[in-house]
Amino acid sequence: MRLPHWIPLIFLFILTHAASAASAPSIYGKAAIVVDADTGVVLYTKNADQRRPVASTQKLLTALLVLEKGNVNGMLTVDRSDTLVAPAKIGLRTGQQYRRIDLLRTLLVKSSNDVAHCLARDHSGSEAAFARLMTRRARQLGMVNSNFKNASGLPADGQYSTARDMARLAITSYHTPAIRAITKIETLPFRFANGRTRTLHNTNKLLKRMPGVNGLKTGYTNAAGRCLICSINRDGRNIITVVLGSSSRHIWNDSRKLLEYGLSQAK
Repeated sequence: MRLPHWIPLIFLFILTHAASAASAPSIYGKAAIVVDADTGVVLYTKNADQRRPVASTQKLLTALLVLEKGNVNGMLTVDRSDTLVAPAKIGLRTGQQYRRIDLLRTLLVKSSNDVAHCLARDHSGSEAAFARLMTRRARQLGMVNSNFKNASGLPADGQYSTARDMARLAITSYHTPAIRAITKIETLPFRFANGRTRTLHNTNKLLKRMPGVNGLKTGYTNAAGRCLICSINRDGRNIITVVLGSSSRHIWNDSRKLLEYGLSQAK
């Protein structure tokens, strides 16, 4: 799966264009950007090129690589190494078998780190090898200020991105039908290999709180703070916001204000 021919033009807009921010809202988050998902025009920035940990928002890139390899309806087997990662975990067990697409949905809806490791190892033989592919793919997307060390976003030395780079990834993800379809799911039934079922709730609370919100990905670590890449479709306009380094108290309001501002500025 490759990008439409017009996507690289959007990356140029993200790099060079910004709308007037005279009436832009003030937010708590340390870094942010608002972009028109259809034209790539930047509508707002705050420290958009500051290198920062981005936590689980980088799972969008994990998902993109898994989808681009294909055979997502095929089966994979859980390895013991997949079960040893740090929380949050869904609770995969060694030797269990799952369809890749089922784990991919779980990755984007519930943000499980054991699932991220499992998909990465299955894809490339090891998570380290997968992370190198993440960085290589990021460069192809124009993400020149990013470096990845794992598939989950858990803290790692030398791992970072920026709000601007994550906007590039977000636009690609938004225009990837499978990712867009998954990230708007509010509740997801998940069936474990032993037959047990669990209902998973999307970590993006704005899906239920703000009309038109249809993705994309949350993230949190102590180092990264609260992060949210959010998308909205309203009145024919598609807006994406990236907020990094916010707090539990402020992340939803930060993103809501930026989404509303983006809608008001989009042509």
